[in-house]
Amino acid sequence: MPESSWPKNDLDSGLNNDQPDPDEQEANGPELESALLENSQNSKSLLKAAKKEYIYDGRRGKAAAILTIVWGGTIALHLVSWGLWLVLAFTALLSVQALRISFARVREEPDSLLEENRENWPYVSLLVAAKNEEAVIGNSIEDICNLDYPKTRYELWVIDDNSSDETPAVLAELARKYQQVKVFTRGSNATGGKSGALNQVWPVTKGEILAVFDADARISPDLLQKVLPRFKRPEVGAVQVRKAIANSTFNFWTKGQSTEMAFDSFLQEQRIAIGGIGELRGNGQFVRRAALECCGGWNEQTITDDLDLTIRLHLHQWDIDFLRVPPVEEEGVTNFVALWNQRSRWAEGGYQRYLDYWKPILRNQMGFGKSWDLFGFFVTQYLLPTAAVPDCLMAIALRRLPVTTPLTFLSISLSLLGMFVGILRARQYDRSLPGEDIYSQKSSLKFAPFSFFSTVLESVLGTVYMYHWLLVMASTTVRISIRPKRLKWIKTVHQGEKKINN
Repeated sequence: MPESSWPKNDLDSGLNNDQPDPDEQEANGPELESALLENSQNSKSLLKAAKKEYIYDGRRGKAAAILTIVWGGTIALHLVSWGLWLVLAFTALLSVQALRISFARVREEPDSLLEENRENWPYVSLLVAAKNEEAVIGNSIEDICNLDYPKTRYELWVIDDNSSDETPAVLAELARKYQQVKVFTRGSNATGGKSGALNQVWPVTKGEILAVFDADARISPDLLQKVLPRFKRPEVGAVQVRKAIANSTFNFWTKGQSTEMAFDSFLQEQRIAIGGIGELRGNGQFVRRAALECCGGWNEQTITDDLDLTIRLHLHQWDIDFLRVPPVEEEGVTNFVALWNQRSRWAEGGYQRYLDYWKPILRNQMGFGKSWDLFGFFVTQYLLPTAAVPDCLMAIALRRLPVTTPLTFLSISLSLLGMFVGILRARQYDRSLPGEDIYSQKSSLKFAPFSFFSTVLESVLGTVYMYHWLLVMASTTVRISIRPKRLKWIKTVHQGEKKINN
């Protein structure tokens, strides 16, 4: 663990596992090419060390073993007389954890950075990976370049991942307009997805803190001033900013995603408050350079780089903090097919981390508090949906309630409470904002008077919406157990505010 909360820059470390291909060399110029080549040897050594520490093979076999145990165990619980009592005892144990989460006192929001030290504020490198994002990338870059932060104290790297639309032209214009913008273009043979894109660039960044945003991110000017004080605690390796859905009132699916993000923010704050797991969510994640180096960069063997990095940070004894105010807004998907593809990727990546890191987790490498919190989350998020099919079939055959009913009731109760409190917390901030929202439909939400009944109704509908996770998780655990390892990533298409508003 570093002694100082603001470690010195180390530009000779990082992770760059590929030499730039000819297309990249031509697009990025000799200066960037030289910097990448200079870092390549140290970067490759760091990557090899990280790969030796963890084993990413054999996921299908491990997933099949878990599926067999869960399905067989669920059937067995129906056939033994004491099965329900065992479930009740286990539910009581997890209820203690749920109560701790529900009533924990969260940390207060930190003060902003001191204005008198403005020229000594931490240097920050902001990264945006983009592939065919012409509809949204412009607004996102404009927001970042207009941050209320000294222009000499931050840089913006945009990684164009071989876009085939007008994204390169948009980025070229923005680079001419703003001195902070640096564009790196990946060639057609580049690999590793988003993780590969980030790994190729972060070795040449200068920031003490690195921030990652999606191409559709919308942020407020004071974001850096609010999030950076969280790093004053030396054990904090990363901070996740609360995510909000910009087009939340568009239809049922976007409203559901909005309540889902409110529930997620509630869980994040409460779990951190009891010494549990804070998690990264990709968009709006800030990582200390020393922590990223300690973990070996972003893992290119996963389809959810944020969830994978979450576990590795905790295994290396770093904490992840959470910032509620201000949020980072992103565009929610507007139909079920897009939602299914996105959530299936999240589910698979989330499940992969348990399959990849089960040994150090079982060795209690993170500490008991975090390990127990992670176990409770695994039970409700993965085991319950996986057990649902055999449990329901046995319940129908034996004409009784599913044996996991107590655990399901506990999970639904926590969801209702979490959504209710999460919506209130988000609305309390949102209603305080002056002027119009980024997307005009949402402005009415901000100025509506508080209504207890409407918040309860939103929480109930949000919980109903969350049942799609039951299908997603159940199908994902079965698919991973049967099909060979794959790193398939279906891009989330962003429409942009003009199309959403029309």
